[in-house]
Amino acid sequence: MNHSKTPRKAVSPLARACAIGVVAGLLPLTATAGPTFEFGEQGSLTISYALQGWLQQRDFTSANDSGSSTDAFLRRNRLTFTGQYNDYVGFYAQLEAGNDSRLGNDNKSVYYRDAYVTLDYRDDLRFIVGRFKNTFSRENLEACLEPLTMDRAEALAYTPWGGSRDTGLAVWGNLMDARFQYRVMIADGREGDVVAKDNPRLTARVHYSFWEPEFNYGYLGTYLGTQKVLTIGAAYDKQDGVAYGNYPSRSDVKDYKAWTIDAFMEYPTASGVYTLSGATFKYDTGDVFNQTPDPEMAVNSDLKGYYVKAGYMLPGKVGNGRLQFFARHEKSDYGAKTGNVEYYDQTWNSIGANYYLDGQKLKVSFEYAKIDFDNNHPTNPALQDYNQATLGLQLIF
Repeated sequence: MNHSKTPRKAVSPLARACAIGVVAGLLPLTATAGPTFEFGEQGSLTISYALQGWLQQRDFTSANDSGSSTDAFLRRNRLTFTGQYNDYVGFYAQLEAGNDSRLGNDNKSVYYRDAYVTLDYRDDLRFIVGRFKNTFSRENLEACLEPLTMDRAEALAYTPWGGSRDTGLAVWGNLMDARFQYRVMIADGREGDVVAKDNPRLTARVHYSFWEPEFNYGYLGTYLGTQKVLTIGAAYDKQDGVAYGNYPSRSDVKDYKAWTIDAFMEYPTASGVYTLSGATFKYDTGDVFNQTPDPEMAVNSDLKGYYVKAGYMLPGKVGNGRLQFFARHEKSDYGAKTGNVEYYDQTWNSIGANYYLDGQKLKVSFEYAKIDFDNNHPTNPALQDYNQATLGLQLIF
């Protein structure tokens, strides 16, 4: 595939389809469905709908209730609009009402999870403006509709204030036949009255693909054996003046910085498809959570840890679909103390399976997870060892 672009007056249907695929980097083309409408010589709009319905059982209900719970909810519920204004300018908007009915929280409000414009000047020089996925961790950038395991880490893959998305500008591009990719992002980061200084958040990320290139802005958790991939990436994230170590006196200004290193491999063979990925993280805000911070301070502000994921897909069909097994091991060290004890530090181990009836467009997933805390909290069930089982159905149209 040719990853470069040259100026031209007319745009062929094939070129337009490739451009749409680039715009949809956060929701890769393999999961994109639904109708496409064309406008004029270059304009187009694709509409898609995605639903993840989960049935989940775990050993506690809330921080105040140690009774087991069984909960049916909509983990993700999205309507997506992807399109091109012309050959260079595209757009992406995604409406979300996720986690509806989770723990009795019904009738969730609909909001814009993503809303941005893209400018693809050349393959080595592209721009994104708006609200979109922050470019720090690979797992956050992996499409949540095309993961390997049931979902991402609950905290480890997300930065303390940016979370999954942020609002700003990203410059990115592909070099060396798309094997090398760079990204630089400037965004809002942490804002509000609680910050010491309203500085921008700066993020930089690079990766190198040794086999087939990963040239989109977003990644996949598994390519279902359609590509042979080996990619290593690294990122750095920082924002100055994000908090006060002593919030009541508005003193002891704290800066935030973070780094991550990650690797991903998928290798299709005659005996099946083998997938392996992992990452290590360190978030550093000067141990602010254990001082006298503002009441909005995130408990993961000084989190460090790692995860390892593995998958195996059987070589042929099982019934009407493909069967893939997966496992995840994750270790999180929050460093957050209650008195002299760190109750948040935990280890996550899980196993599960995906049954693909029509690729990622229609699949059933199951995961069993065991979460162990280094120190069990004496009264908070959410910080005590527990087991969790999740059954999920995904549909993309």
